[in-house]
Order: sequence, then structure tokens, then C-alpha cells
Amino acid sequence: MVTEQQRKVRVTPLSDEIAVIIDRVNAATPIEIVEIERSGIPGPMIKELSTRLDLPMARMFSILGIPKATAEKKAAANERVTGQGGYAAIGMLRLLGIAQEMAANSTSEAAKGFDAARWLGQWLEHPQPALGGRKPAEFVDTPSGVQIVARVLGAIESGAYQ
Repeated sequence: MVTEQQRKVRVTPLSDEIAVIIDRVNAATPIEIVEIERSGIPGPMIKELSTRLDLPMARMFSILGIPKATAEKKAAANERVTGQGGYAAIGMLRLLGIAQEMAANSTSEAAKGFDAARWLGQWLEHPQPALGGRKPAEFVDTPSGVQIVARVLGAIESGAYQ
């Protein structure tokens, strides 16, 4: 259910780079995902993701399991984030793509101009009964956890879970 506050949220367009990676991740075959995971994502994208989801950077680093110093260094040097933190960031991009698709597929008037990224950031931090009362953010650091959260988002979209 979309709250009045969520309806009033201004939508800030994603940068071209993050939008391209979201599209690439969500359209990728399993083999292509392996290639994306191996190459990682640009360090500055972690900060942009934090901004778009309206999550403090320290919280984003924690969710993704990336030490703050490492994230700052990679962003400043425009280096790629690989390994576990990179996998988690790719998973977060996948979830953002799912949330954007949910909003795009909605026929509700309230979905027009809806900021799916900000909604996802808020939703990740709220305990969900479908996750045993845990926050979705607690699962994003592993590929299996991302799959679990993606299934809950799918259930929300289908109306099976609210």
C-alpha cells in the first residue's frame, strides 16, 4: 500500500551508468551474472545507490558487508568493488530493478512518479513477517538472501503478500 508520504516523494532519475547496470543485471542469464559478479561494479556506484535508496552511506556499507574504508577508497579511486561486497551490491541493484518494474507495471494512479528506489530503501529496513520478522536488509549480503528478498517482492507485486 502506498502512503501519502510516498506519493509525494520526488523521483530523481538514476544516472545513466546505474540504470544501464540495473537493466543488464535484471536481463542477464546466469552465465552473464557470473561475468558481472567477476567484474564487480564501480566504487562510486555504491555511494550513488546509497543516495538513491535514501540510506546513510554507513548503513549501505554495513548492509553490503563492505568496510567503510574500503568503500571510500574504491569510490575515490574509481576502482571496482568485487568479491562478497560486489556480489551484495549487484544483488541490491537487482532488487532495485525489481522494485522499479513493480512500479512500472502498476496500473494505480499512485504509481505514477513513484520513487521505487526510496521505497525500497525504506522497505529494506522494516521487519517483514514473510522473513520471520527480520528486515530484508539482513539478507542482501548473500546471493541466496537476495533471492529470498526478491521472492517477497514478487509476492507483494502479485498481491499475495502485503
